[in-house]
Amino acid sequence: MRRKRSHFPVAQTQRHGLGRSALSDRLAAMTTNPIARFRRWFTLAQRDGSPLPEAMALATADAGGRPSVRYVLLKGVDARGIVFFTNAASRKGRELRANPRASAVFVWDRLRKQVRIDGVIEGVSAAEVDAYWATRPRASQLAALASDQSAPMANRATLLAHWRALRRRYRGRSVPRPPQWTGYRLVPDTIEFWTHRAHRLHEREQFVRTRRGWRRRLLQP
Repeated sequence: MRRKRSHFPVAQTQRHGLGRSALSDRLAAMTTNPIARFRRWFTLAQRDGSPLPEAMALATADAGGRPSVRYVLLKGVDARGIVFFTNAASRKGRELRANPRASAVFVWDRLRKQVRIDGVIEGVSAAEVDAYWATRPRASQLAALASDQSAPMANRATLLAHWRALRRRYRGRSVPRPPQWTGYRLVPDTIEFWTHRAHRLHEREQFVRTRRGWRRRLLQP
């Protein structure tokens, strides 16, 4: 089966060092809602075949301000923000309890674009967590149940043995969601869109949330 081609061919602008289609950028610039802009860029990344377009580097910090960063997967976008799921007992979960702010970065190299999002963290509802849990592959559900994420372990063989034991225990039954496995929403107060341009004169557009809505401004590269 042939892969559907994007409506925004690379050759249209890359020979000028512009990154991606100037048309798509002009259309995006007309969008004053940065969430809608993000969703548009994300869709372009999916259509363009960017590897794992939902991967985002998530930065958190503990109560003392010491940062840490790791990749997680975007699992939802709506007017309130972006959603990801993880183990609340993990390092990031503990840090989010102590300091409920986070930053995320998406990099779509084929589009020559990236997005930075800063904001506050809130928990998603149990109903949302259960709904997503039900869509996970069974093996992934068992992995979440078997792993005490971020905790030290003696060896990998012990983890695999525990996973196999759980697979036998729940054969023919649904796998229960561990109580510590939950979801978070990053509610943006700042969103920045970066587009590669020639001579390192990149385009940076920053949207800042205010009481009256989003305020847009351009930043120097």
